[in-house]
Amino acid sequence: MNPREYFWRLVKYRPGLYLLNLLAWSLVHMFPLLPGLLTKWFFDHLEGTYTVPYGVWAIAALLVAAALGRIAVIFLGCAADVNVRTRVSMLVRRNMLAHVLREPGARAIPVSPGEAISNFRDDVEQSEEAVSWSVDLLGLVGFVVAASWILISIDPQLTLLVFVPLILVITAAQVATSRIQKYRAASREATAKVTGSISEMFSNVQAIQVAGAEKRIVERFEKLSENRRQSMVKDKLFTETLTSVFTNSVNIGTGLILVLAGYKMRSGDFTVGDLSLFIYYLTFVTQLINNVGNFMTFYKQLVVSFGRIKDMLQGAPATLLTKAAYIGLGKRRAVGTGTVPQEAELSPADGGAAQAESDWRRAEADEESFMPVVQAPPLQVLEARGLTYRFPETGRGIEGVDLTLRAGSFTVVTGMIGSGKTTLVRTLLGLLPAESGEICWNGEIIERPADFFVPPQSAYTAQIPRLYSDQLRNNILLGQLERPGSLSRALHAAVMEDDIGGLEQGLDTMVGPRGVKLSGGQAQRTAAARMLVRDAQLYVFDDLSSALDVETERRLWERLFQERGDVACLVVSHRKAALSHADHIIVLHDGRIEAQGSAKELLRTSESFRSLWHGEETG
Repeated sequence: MNPREYFWRLVKYRPGLYLLNLLAWSLVHMFPLLPGLLTKWFFDHLEGTYTVPYGVWAIAALLVAAALGRIAVIFLGCAADVNVRTRVSMLVRRNMLAHVLREPGARAIPVSPGEAISNFRDDVEQSEEAVSWSVDLLGLVGFVVAASWILISIDPQLTLLVFVPLILVITAAQVATSRIQKYRAASREATAKVTGSISEMFSNVQAIQVAGAEKRIVERFEKLSENRRQSMVKDKLFTETLTSVFTNSVNIGTGLILVLAGYKMRSGDFTVGDLSLFIYYLTFVTQLINNVGNFMTFYKQLVVSFGRIKDMLQGAPATLLTKAAYIGLGKRRAVGTGTVPQEAELSPADGGAAQAESDWRRAEADEESFMPVVQAPPLQVLEARGLTYRFPETGRGIEGVDLTLRAGSFTVVTGMIGSGKTTLVRTLLGLLPAESGEICWNGEIIERPADFFVPPQSAYTAQIPRLYSDQLRNNILLGQLERPGSLSRALHAAVMEDDIGGLEQGLDTMVGPRGVKLSGGQAQRTAAARMLVRDAQLYVFDDLSSALDVETERRLWERLFQERGDVACLVVSHRKAALSHADHIIVLHDGRIEAQGSAKELLRTSESFRSLWHGEETG
């Protein structure tokens, strides 16, 4: 899809609303025809060349009526324009967000967070502006056609001598707007870099302080800000220069009319009323050229923004940006008949507890109506064959990995740093798009792993916990309904109960941005509790215990086995506590399986595993 198709798809998104907006602003721009004629009649009446029925007061009344009518239509036009703008921008933003959430999670955004924010905010705003300004352009065309016909009927020579040169001057200035694309692209890029730098600074305050790099970071930020200032000044200066040309063309035209009209008025063929009409209409006729320039500017800026938005899609068809139907977040599914069974009449003795249970069941049924469509049968065996993924930037990754997980098993993936452990689990779960290979659940091939490997099929804890500036409870639940006893069981399994007691507000404690108020171990166990509160058949831990002490880690694995012994666990770790509990261990090296078996077998047969077990570093 090219920018022109993108623009017209946005225009046709809500055709009725767009036509209402077009009609309203066409009337707004056509209304000045009447005051112009009334002004001509007024001066002709004073001059004696034309007699107005009911006198000057009739003209005054008509002028007031025209002004009030235009105010009413402007109010309607503003309401319609706000609706068009809001719906267009929210359509694009909604579909962009839905696409991001559908992409493999580890590579959902191809740019920095700051640049992504700029895409969602500034680039979508350019689309909104282009659609909005198009109605002004079409409305003014109607006014200019009618006004030109009136002016030509009065004096075609003066009309041509005044308006044609103005149109040529403004058109020549408009040709220069091709440079707007260059300046706008540079200013957008500079803004994205500044926004990204702010995000990175806020995310790494501790690292900056520890390294004593505050001055260098500030200097870098000042340099980026200065580059942005220069780019924005060039963009703004060029835009304002063109606007000045468009605006001052009215003054030039007025001067020409005064000079030429003086000669014509001597002969008596040109009245004072005609002069006032020419000057009055001149402003609105040249306003069309001004609006043409503004619309073309916004359209060219839309071309730049459309290219940046397409980059966010990472090769997906750009047509999804303008789809009216919501995409990407799963579908509502019916649960039974969609209703909750009617509760039996409650006795006074058990009324309170039973009522609470009834309320919870209703809330549960309502929540289930939004659960994912995929509901797989109980896991017996999960198999991956020939799983391959290489990062485009480096060519590193995993290649030809075979993996088998059975219900109730505990499998550990280990290896040196950079061996592909995290890449393996992310590719298995669909967080990275596999280049080749297949994944089977009980022998059935999984076509879309990213949609399949979510609760209740699986739950995942990433290597680096992602926490939000919210209450600890909300960080664990992430919007999930708190079922009776589910949260306390998850906290116990994650060895978090003592930590909760030590927090001043317990589960209601605000953890701060990215969980800065928690220790590294607490943040990891919070992420584990988030996973364990969601009953799943497969739990995937990516180096969960790296910030835990030996005793806490031992208790975590023991409790996991006690409470969820029937589920399959896939663990990325090099720690003895995990390796000694494993039923099966996979040793990776350069993205391939180097050895596998039990800890006892690998200690006997694998040099790499012995180095990991004893904590030695080898080349």
